[in-house]
Amino acid sequence: MQCVIYKGTQKTDCYLYVKVKDDFSEVPESLIAMLGDLEFIMNLNLAGRNRLGYADIEEVRRLLDEQGFFLQMPPGEGYPDL
Repeated sequence: MQCVIYKGTQKTDCYLYVKVKDDFSEVPESLIAMLGDLEFIMNLNLAGRNRLGYADIEEVRRLLDEQGFFLQMPPGEGYPDL
């Protein structure tokens, strides 16, 4: 599974994962507004990986499939109300 990772200019400690580069159609507008301008970080192939930094890779895969995006928050921070 391929994904694309971005960081926002207003929340540089958060990372947004989407399935297709520059396709934010499944990301709530309130989340985009919270993050600010999005800066491309990298393309990432999740296939064959069993670890992914601070994020649970199974949750990343599941949420990409179910909702079309995943938001990685800094350790200890809760998910924002959207």
